[in-house]
Amino acid sequence: MALNRELIDILACPKCKGALTLRPDESAFECAACKLAYPVVDDIPNFIIEEAQPLGG
Repeated sequence: MALNRELIDILACPKCKGALTLRPDESAFECAACKLAYPVVDDIPNFIIEEAQPLGG
């Protein structure tokens, strides 16, 4: 089951409320402002700030 595109378009970063982008493989949402990646597990996004992964680079 793929993520719903209409919902993806309205999601915001839970930390800064900024825009998120979904990785092409749909494995995580990324916030460029916070430099965090929020993983997607079993088609469920995990937006717990403490469990986000830092973006490389």
